[in-house]
Amino acid sequence: MNREKSGFPSKKSKENAVLLLSRGKRGLLQIVFGRAGLVILLLILQVFVLYAAFFRLLGQNSVLLYTGGSAIAIVMALAVVNRRHQNPSVKLTWVVLILAVPIFAIPLYFFVNMELGHRLAHHRHEDIKKKTAPLVKQDQTALSALPGGSRSLAEYMWQQGDFPVCRNTTATYYPLGDDVFQELLNQLEKAEHFIFLEYFIIEEGYMWGRILRILEQKVQAGVEVRVLYDGTCAFAHLPYDYNKQLEAIGIRCKMFAPLRPLVSTHYNNRDHRKILVIDGKVAFTGGINLSDEYINRIVLHGHWKDNAILVRGEAVRSFTLMFLQMWNTEEWNLEDCAPYLKVFPAEGQGLFIPYGSCPYDDERLAEMVYIDLINRAQRYVHITTPYLVIDNEMATALTFAAKRGVDVALILPHIPDKKYMFALAKTYYPQLLEAGVRIFEYTPGFVHAKVLVSDGCRAVVGTINFDYRSLYLHFECGVYMEDAPAVGQVEQDFLDTLTKCQEATLAQWKARSLGSRLTGYILRLFAPLL
Repeated sequence: MNREKSGFPSKKSKENAVLLLSRGKRGLLQIVFGRAGLVILLLILQVFVLYAAFFRLLGQNSVLLYTGGSAIAIVMALAVVNRRHQNPSVKLTWVVLILAVPIFAIPLYFFVNMELGHRLAHHRHEDIKKKTAPLVKQDQTALSALPGGSRSLAEYMWQQGDFPVCRNTTATYYPLGDDVFQELLNQLEKAEHFIFLEYFIIEEGYMWGRILRILEQKVQAGVEVRVLYDGTCAFAHLPYDYNKQLEAIGIRCKMFAPLRPLVSTHYNNRDHRKILVIDGKVAFTGGINLSDEYINRIVLHGHWKDNAILVRGEAVRSFTLMFLQMWNTEEWNLEDCAPYLKVFPAEGQGLFIPYGSCPYDDERLAEMVYIDLINRAQRYVHITTPYLVIDNEMATALTFAAKRGVDVALILPHIPDKKYMFALAKTYYPQLLEAGVRIFEYTPGFVHAKVLVSDGCRAVVGTINFDYRSLYLHFECGVYMEDAPAVGQVEQDFLDTLTKCQEATLAQWKARSLGSRLTGYILRLFAPLL
């Protein structure tokens, strides 16, 4: 096994070229193995079928067939519009597809919305949540310490996800992946009982090589080590049997939802979380994955601006339980999680709510947390996100906050990792800018951090982007903080980053080429599928 690559500067250009090719491959695979790939394929097939049916085979009956098909499409579109628990933007995409290409769009709709694998995964996840719910209790004293609006949010998070308010917790915020990497290694070196890692991306290289070396040493010393990574890694980052390679050296390893081309919409729900728990004493989360660009060891899209947060104390238990719930998703028998949930209090100020979101239910918890913070802001809302592909509810919350005098400011990348996502984000600029929202682009490169901070007292740091995939389709996680010193660290990072940004204006947007704007608008129609 290749445990570590040298990463010397003399090889940097070669590494960058290989990794750029890898990222291109990743983007292609996301299209081929996702719903977008199925949509594209069916659209192409529709052209040929319509041509053959209408102009070669059916002759005089083509008009009758077309009329009947249109009637069925209209009925189906009405059913979609009136469906409960589905976002209006998603409904619009389906209605357009059904009316434009009914022959294939209608079967596709049933495939996506009634697929058996998705339902089985949903039931399994709900069963695990019910069985593990008694392991965590809500601290009523901590809940009562929150002010009214925050207490209501906390009660919602507890009722919908069993995520309790935690006190006796401290947090340290790291503005860059470069900053947190050494601390991550230091904490791994201290492990005595168990190490749990759950990451969307793990890629062989300098960063993972350093981590893997420590994990091997800890396994040999009797520490339990588990690694859970998303199945997309097998196509763009790791050998397909990499989990078996880790098992061979004593590391328990699972690949979440291995991809199978165009087979199941369940495989469109990725594990986008980033969680590292050590002995139940410390936990890391944030934007960084375990790959060299996240610590600027290699350069892909200019300087990579990311973040992480280290949590100690009671809040660690919630991250431990989130990991164990995901680990047991595909197990027939739920393991005894209680031995891993011992609490190690840490003296600190503020209250914390670690939380996760699940794509299998109809509760968009991650989005509701964001919207609640935006709606309650009185002075400012500062947001950092790599992607901006939002629904009407989120756009309304942002614009309404700006219109009532709140300083709403967003930091986005200036150098994108995905050009089509950049084009999509630009389509929201006019609506937001006209309402008074300020938008800034990080001039040195790409922003991958996911942060919301408001009024100097509340903040969220985690894995949740402002896009459909994070808010609807992926497993995500984050930590909500109230009146904690780390909130000030998050805000200071935003202000420091702002000095390296250029502000977007309506004049700049209007100066864009017609082709660029049209591309964005066309993509926006299909945004829920991207």
